[in-house]
Amino acid sequence: MGLFMILFTLIGGITLSAQSSINGTFSRKAGTIETTFLTFLTGTMFLTIFIIFFGRGNVLGLLEAPTWQLSAAFLGTMYLLLTVMTVPRIGVIATNISGIAGQLVIGVLIDHFGWFNSLVIEIDSKRVFAILFMIIALYFIYKGNTRSREESNV
Repeated sequence: MGLFMILFTLIGGITLSAQSSINGTFSRKAGTIETTFLTFLTGTMFLTIFIIFFGRGNVLGLLEAPTWQLSAAFLGTMYLLLTVMTVPRIGVIATNISGIAGQLVIGVLIDHFGWFNSLVIEIDSKRVFAILFMIIALYFIYKGNTRSREESNV
């Protein structure tokens, strides 16, 4: 089962990168906010159909959730909006590596302090090195993008 979850997440990452690239290009024609709106409108329609046919939860449970948990919807929207803004400027890979580095940093802090009722996992040297290597990778990717952009402008 774990292997399938890794495979599903890998496929999710592939679709996220493709979506980032397409949305970045589309935003040049339609606008950043408009592109983000289209993504969420399409997602809402798609998920409404899924809920109708496959939903097993309680949609009205949204009304009972603590307000701080509802902030996750805003955070997801901000992530997509910032990604749509960033891809045309620094490229897909630099955008994705930046996002992953941000996820690693906040993920380590969430785990370490047990925020949001998560499992407590102490910060160790492996986690610190993972973040450090991700930041180093981001530096080299960004510098490579900058160099490529300068060479194409000559």
